[in-house]
Amino acid sequence: MAIVLSKPTVDELNEAVLALREWQHDGAPVQLHPGDLGWYWRFGAETTAAAVRIWSRDQRILAVGLLDGPGLVRLAIAPEAEHDEDLATQMAADVSRPERGVLPEGSICVEARFGAAFQARLVGDGWARDEPWTPLRRDLTAPVEDCGLRIEVVEPEQAHLQTAVHQASFGSPTFTDERWHAMASGVPYADALSLLAYDGHDTPVATATVWSAGPDKPGLLEPVGVHPDYRGHGYGKAMSIAAASALRDMSSSSALVCTPSSNVGAVATYASAGFEQLPDVRDLCRSA
Repeated sequence: MAIVLSKPTVDELNEAVLALREWQHDGAPVQLHPGDLGWYWRFGAETTAAAVRIWSRDQRILAVGLLDGPGLVRLAIAPEAEHDEDLATQMAADVSRPERGVLPEGSICVEARFGAAFQARLVGDGWARDEPWTPLRRDLTAPVEDCGLRIEVVEPEQAHLQTAVHQASFGSPTFTDERWHAMASGVPYADALSLLAYDGHDTPVATATVWSAGPDKPGLLEPVGVHPDYRGHGYGKAMSIAAASALRDMSSSSALVCTPSSNVGAVATYASAGFEQLPDVRDLCRSA
């Protein structure tokens, strides 16, 4: 059977989300998560569908890609396709040739943390390793300690509070109230929660959104931010603990997060919140 590359319709996005949920397993590399699609959904369902690519054989999805920024595709590959040479050959050609409609001309990168055959094919074709990222994981089989702050789940009428903290945290005005509501309308958000942490003066100081992949599967923190006016007080650690606790309440088996290794402060914050640092991972890139 031939492998087919397709771009889903909005109605077909649910199939990609379900496949990503199925492929999440503890002990496997941290690859594209349904929460990554959920966070991207802030741009709207149509834009999300336009940014997704699906590889399938005989109508079974084998890989899902998200075009997450200029020249970057983030991938997840089905566990049974780890060593599928036909899939590796097809995907390598698809990401390398602009006419295939995945990546553009110029310098391009692939986030592929799983799929040994596909990784080997890119390396063999001259793709090089990029800057390291650090994945971290917290096991959720045991109860999570109290974070020490008041935590509230963000309801639609409180979206402006979360977006304000997020905008300040990341120095960017792009996560607007409109985009919060677009995110919350997406299929993955049915298994997600937005959280706000408040200090002793009832001021919102930190935020996180957590994404479940279903019971007994790893959940994702994306994104986590602390308002710059309130940094240095342990709120990042507290927010990360609260996020892990929320995922445990949602029956997730573990909590995952990934950050650039160069962001040593973030790595240290997650480690202080009980997250285990996993081996660094690197994208594969090809210069123009």
